[in-house]
Amino acid sequence: MLEKLGKALKKAQDKIANAIFLDKNLVEGIVRELQRALIEADVEILLVKKISDKIKKAAFDERIKEIEKKEHLIKILHEELTSILGDKKELELEKKGQTRIMLLGLYGAGKTTTISKLGNYYQKRGKKVALVGLDVHRPAAKEQLMQLAKTNNLKAFVDLEETDALKTYKKFKKELDKFDLVLIDTAGRHTLDKELVKEIKDLGKEVKPTQTILVMPADVGQSAKKQASEFQDALKISGVIITRMDSTAKGGGALTACAETNAPVYFITTGEKVNDIEEFNPNNFLSRLLGMGDLETLMQKIKSATDEKKQEKMQKKLQEGKLSLEDVVEQVKSMNSLGGFGKLKSLIPGMANAKISDDMLGAQEEKIKKWEHIIKSLTPEEKENPELLQKQTSRIKRVAKGAGVNTSDVRSLLKQYDVLQSFVKDSSDMDMSQGMSQKQMQRLMKKFGKKKMRRM
Repeated sequence: MLEKLGKALKKAQDKIANAIFLDKNLVEGIVRELQRALIEADVEILLVKKISDKIKKAAFDERIKEIEKKEHLIKILHEELTSILGDKKELELEKKGQTRIMLLGLYGAGKTTTISKLGNYYQKRGKKVALVGLDVHRPAAKEQLMQLAKTNNLKAFVDLEETDALKTYKKFKKELDKFDLVLIDTAGRHTLDKELVKEIKDLGKEVKPTQTILVMPADVGQSAKKQASEFQDALKISGVIITRMDSTAKGGGALTACAETNAPVYFITTGEKVNDIEEFNPNNFLSRLLGMGDLETLMQKIKSATDEKKQEKMQKKLQEGKLSLEDVVEQVKSMNSLGGFGKLKSLIPGMANAKISDDMLGAQEEKIKKWEHIIKSLTPEEKENPELLQKQTSRIKRVAKGAGVNTSDVRSLLKQYDVLQSFVKDSSDMDMSQGMSQKQMQRLMKKFGKKKMRRM
């Protein structure tokens, strides 16, 4: 996301840090590059000018010593960029009682897919979640919600025959009382017209939502300001979720526009998979743009891929310092559900520009299918003690034949096991509930970067 902007910011920061003297030509060159990158990211011209003026003023302030000036300039760059992204505001759920969240938005914003992502996000964190389909106008909206719920093991309440959103909600109201979190999909329009406002206000009186969130695609750019303001005035939104941050270079416009209208961004979505959603933290987001990683978001993503019971089970395995081959396959499947290594490496400090193939983490679905067939051909003893296979070629041949794969596929799984098992032994004292430290994460990535993994 915003790749050009990230490269330009990193380049500007490096030029300032490495400069012996900050002369006029160097500063103006840095400012021009920044201006170009920010404008391409669709940041409003007035905000771009404000940042440029502050950097120039600090650079030419003779009261600041040359050595301190570089640090001062980098600090200003960070502060200004963070300020235009707005403050971090978490979506707070009710501590006692039920949380009801109504999602609003125009046609094509991605409300329905966002509801499934949000439902999965909170279900993996132990919440009992219900999805409610109240978009009675868009063809196939209800069917889409049902399919997404089924695919991701979520509970959906949909009436395929009813054409009145208010009647639909009243029909399911008693059943919904059993859930901690109720996520409500509402209708969209091409514009925020009177009919849409009336329908949502009437629903609001019945639902009494604890949060009313606007879903808005990143590619609307600077027009996000007008959209956020209109929804804010008409329907009193409490926050925003910005979708499609992975597919646009103009996301800066949507992010800065929301900050200007005091509509906090709770989440951004970064892809089509159910786990491609993350809390928006301006400081962490800027850190990622600058190639400095974002371990906090990485750990959130890992929690989204595995539920609490699986996390507890893995914690026990880590403490014992022993993995089975079934654990290895599950870990690789979890990594794939997060979008593969290509999406994750920008979150790991020092790994953003690493040229490492996605194949090393078994990103290909075909490879995982083969591994699952291999697991079925193993004896219980072999599953728990893969070393038995490594010692006897005859076992590998037997397993390969039983699974209908090549012996190289069995060896590939064993190599994956070696890497993860080695890491587990190094990290047997690690508490998964607290997440990996930066050093532990970098050590894991180094292990995955070994040449032998590239040949898998």
